[in-house]
Amino acid sequence: MSLTLSNVILHQLAKNENDELEIHLRKQTLENNAATEELVSELHRVYSSKGAKGFGHFSDDSEFGHWLKQSRRGELDFLTFSNQSAQRLQAELVKYPFAESGTLVIAEYQSLATDYLFIGLLPTCHSMKVTDQLDISATDYLDVSKMDIVARIDLSSWETDADSNRYLTYIKGRVGRKIADFFLDFLQAEVGLDVKEQNQVLMQAVEDFCADSRMDKEEKQEYRKQVYDYCNGQLQSGDEVTVKELAAELPESDDGTDFYQFTSQQGYELEESFPADRTAMRKLTKFVGSGGGVTINFDGMLLGERIFYDADTDTLTLKGTPPNLKDQLLRRLNSDS
Repeated sequence: MSLTLSNVILHQLAKNENDELEIHLRKQTLENNAATEELVSELHRVYSSKGAKGFGHFSDDSEFGHWLKQSRRGELDFLTFSNQSAQRLQAELVKYPFAESGTLVIAEYQSLATDYLFIGLLPTCHSMKVTDQLDISATDYLDVSKMDIVARIDLSSWETDADSNRYLTYIKGRVGRKIADFFLDFLQAEVGLDVKEQNQVLMQAVEDFCADSRMDKEEKQEYRKQVYDYCNGQLQSGDEVTVKELAAELPESDDGTDFYQFTSQQGYELEESFPADRTAMRKLTKFVGSGGGVTINFDGMLLGERIFYDADTDTLTLKGTPPNLKDQLLRRLNSDS
């Protein structure tokens, strides 16, 4: 990976004998060498591959954002910026019962012509190692794969478009909103782009466009499939859904209106581009539901063909049972009789 490292530093947050969270500040930044470049490259790679990210932006009175701006302008050296940030994080963490020890990593770097600031509290794990003399000794290491208290700021986007609502991303975390809330409070950031909401609006716009264009059942199915194929392709390649690009791949309505024009004219509040959401786009081609010990999943094209739903009796009828399910049912019936 092509990555240019500018600054990186580690600070330690640890519990003392009274179970109080203390901070141990490093007195100077780490050297920019092969080891630190490898660490930051791995952090960038793992973070980029993580799902369930939230988007945000600094609030107008963000102290962290102010320090970062000073650091970028050269008015505040990186060491001082990192110290102030670490102390602020400690002050925020101690408010919560789940406050954990760990290693705070702050790194400023460039990847693919984009400047980033990575800031995360990584778990420190204990293990054993074999020395060159074949002795056993204890060692500590950063568990990069388990990081979930992390944020990354796209500095290039922030500095060229301060009004953006998505230059800051964060991992939502294993305990849901609690971690996201405290990390946003630490950064003094606000929730920005809502990816799930954007995808839900897109799906509704697709259904409305199909209805407005008076498509028959087969045409609607094909239209939904084209939208799904595009969104899935973007998801697989790591690219975002671009509404104008999507519209270029879809047929126009009878009056010559394309999908992009339709969403603009009808007032759908869609960003020009946003990440695809797997759960939302799956609804284009499948019906999925579970509850009361029952899980059902079938292709949308089967509704009205092999699968029928009666709303009055709330009954789903399946014609043509899958062979492996049929075999299980017959075996159970025979063994119970």
